[in-house]
Amino acid sequence: MVVQLPRRIVVMGVSGCGKSTVARALAQRLALPFFEGDELHPPANVVAMAAGRPLTDQDRQGWLQAVAAVLSSSQGSGAVLSCSALKRSYRDQLRASAPGLLWVHLTGPQSLLAQRLQNRPGHYMPASLLQSQLDTLEPPSADEGALTCDIRQPPQRIVDALCQKLEETTT
Repeated sequence: MVVQLPRRIVVMGVSGCGKSTVARALAQRLALPFFEGDELHPPANVVAMAAGRPLTDQDRQGWLQAVAAVLSSSQGSGAVLSCSALKRSYRDQLRASAPGLLWVHLTGPQSLLAQRLQNRPGHYMPASLLQSQLDTLEPPSADEGALTCDIRQPPQRIVDALCQKLEETTT
C-alpha cells in the first residue's frame, strides 16, 4: 500500500496572472494552508521592484531559499503557495527542497496581464515590470508535469478544473 503525502502545490506565473487569487481559493477548497510567495521577498527586493527595477537571479536567491523552506516544512501538512517561479532553475531549486511538487502555471495574453496590473492598487509590483517578467519566463517543460490554466477563465472555474484534475490523478 502506498501512502500519499499531503499535496504541495505551487501556483506560478508572471505578475498579474492571478496566482494569489487562484492559490488562495485552491488552498481553501483543498483545506490546505496557503502561503503568499510575495510576502517572502526580503525588503530590498520589494524596494527594487517598487522602484521599477527587475530582480536578478542573485536578487532572487534569498527569496527562493525562503520559499523552499516553507515548502520543505509543509511536507506533513501540505500547502498551496503562490510564486512566480519564472525559470526552470528556480523550479529545480524548489523541487530539490520539496520533492513531488505539483506546478500550476497560469497563462494568458499580455494585454490582459497588463490590464490587471493597471487595475491593481496598492501592490508594489508596477505594470512596467511585466515585460521583464515575460522575457524571463521559461514555461514549464513537459517533463515538469505542470498543469497549465488559461487566466481568461474566472478563478473559480480554474479551481474547479484543477480539483477535477487532482481527483483524476489520485484515483
